[in-house]
Amino acid sequence: MTPTTHPQAIDLSTHDVTRIDDTRIRAVRPLVTPALLQEWLPAPAAAEDLVEHSRAALSRVLHGRDDRLVVVVGPCSIHDHGQALDYARRLKAEADALAGELLVVMRVYFEKPRTTVGWKGYINDPHLDGSCAINDGLEMARRLLLDVLALGVPVGCEFLDLLSPQFISDLVSWGAIGARTTESQSHRQLASGLSCPVGFKNGTDGGVKVAADALVAAQAPHAFLGLTKMGQAAVFETRGNDDCHVILRGGKAPNYSRADVDAACALLKGAGLREQVMIDLSHANSSKQHARQIVVAEDVAAQVAAGDARIVGVMIESHLEEGRQDIVPGQPLKPGVSVTDACISFAQTVPVLRGLAEAVRARRAA
Repeated sequence: MTPTTHPQAIDLSTHDVTRIDDTRIRAVRPLVTPALLQEWLPAPAAAEDLVEHSRAALSRVLHGRDDRLVVVVGPCSIHDHGQALDYARRLKAEADALAGELLVVMRVYFEKPRTTVGWKGYINDPHLDGSCAINDGLEMARRLLLDVLALGVPVGCEFLDLLSPQFISDLVSWGAIGARTTESQSHRQLASGLSCPVGFKNGTDGGVKVAADALVAAQAPHAFLGLTKMGQAAVFETRGNDDCHVILRGGKAPNYSRADVDAACALLKGAGLREQVMIDLSHANSSKQHARQIVVAEDVAAQVAAGDARIVGVMIESHLEEGRQDIVPGQPLKPGVSVTDACISFAQTVPVLRGLAEAVRARRAA
């Protein structure tokens, strides 16, 4: 490159840009590449088969070719490998017993969206101590997904960070975009290129239109900046994702009733979209009272049993034990209890699953 001869040209070899660039960055640390992590922790053929077949089954439900109910169930967020596997083993037994009526996906959430601040999840802070050992978190997350898949249980994750999917999305059967990010153009673009079905939650205020708009956007092709498996910045061009749906999670008021489903489906129909919803039993639909998920499940099951085929799935926040706890430095955690949102216990979850399966059988009879 020929140096400029402009009289005001700056000698870039000595010019100090630290006055204006990265002034609030405390440190920059190296990041493992997705390709390296996948080489260290490759997906066995059995895991690939499970992911492929479960994604296809989910797609059939969304396109009306399978009348089972999708159930995404598991901890609000993962914080312990062994406890997650214990949950997965218990869930596998129920999923197999109810496989004729329910398509069960374990909720394995590694990223926790925050309204202000707090523990951001297993990938960001896997040791729960503020060390933010993200390379460890990515490895631990991928290892857990492989172990859950080895048990024969497909997994669902929320995609919050825009780069982390490159490290784990090949193992994910179903993805979610949360209420805080449904309106984000970047997340809609991400969903348009993901290989799995994706659910968009309604906005935090309860508005369904932002989720419907997200479906329209995610179905379209996009071009955006991203990170390749080799860790290089690149432009990604997507084909669009037709396996997306809306999740009703409530807002200023719950939105799981028959009238709410009618309103949501009317809006979807007006946008030229499939009239179908998944209902989140937790969050605003349970008024943030975890035990009310059981009451909400009974209402939703009654709608399904009455023949409503527009309800294609439910989400349940469930852990080994009931409730929640705070992460307190120096204080041991109670085993099997959520460190984020409160969950129902697995013992409470089993009758909910069986009630939903019975509702599917009744819907078929109707």
